[in-house]
Parts: sequence; C-alpha cells; structure tokens
Amino acid sequence: MTKQQNDFILRLKIVPNSSKNEIIKSEDGLKVKITAQPVEGKANKALIEFLSKTFKISKSSFKIIKGETSKEKTVLITYNDEEKLQKIKDFLK
Repeated sequence: MTKQQNDFILRLKIVPNSSKNEIIKSEDGLKVKITAQPVEGKANKALIEFLSKTFKISKSSFKIIKGETSKEKTVLITYNDEEKLQKIKDFLK
C-alpha cells in the first residue's frame, strides 16, 4: 500500500511586526499575525514555523508558492496524512 501525497493551498494575508503570532478568520479570508519583521525573509520563515507548530506538521510540508515579498501569500501544504489535512481544512472553515 502506498500513500499518495495530498496538497492543500492556503491564501493568507500576513501582518508582520505584530505583538503575538495568531491566525484570525474574517470575512475577507485568513489573516496571520507574525511577530517577526518583514526583512531578509524573517517574516516568511516565522510564518512557516508558526503554521508548522499550529497544525503539528513538519516545516518541510509548507512552501510559499506566491507572494514571497508581499503581504498576500499563497502557501502550499503537502502532507501524506489525509486525516490531518482534513482537520486543517475544518479548522480554517
């Protein structure tokens, strides 16, 4: 039996230099507040670390596929556990 990879795309608005790391659901979509500054990729790195800890998935499962230098980001999650991905989708609804 082989596991198939499952992909899930997140579209996020990032707010760097925040007082704490958190995910906020709004009518406009998902907003992620990150304490890191948006210099030299620090906010991107902090975003991946925060998502990894929040969803309990390895950092290597996350990849910013659009918006490296923008506040509007598209993040690809590639993970082999379909049940875990479904929990993420349910959390984000």
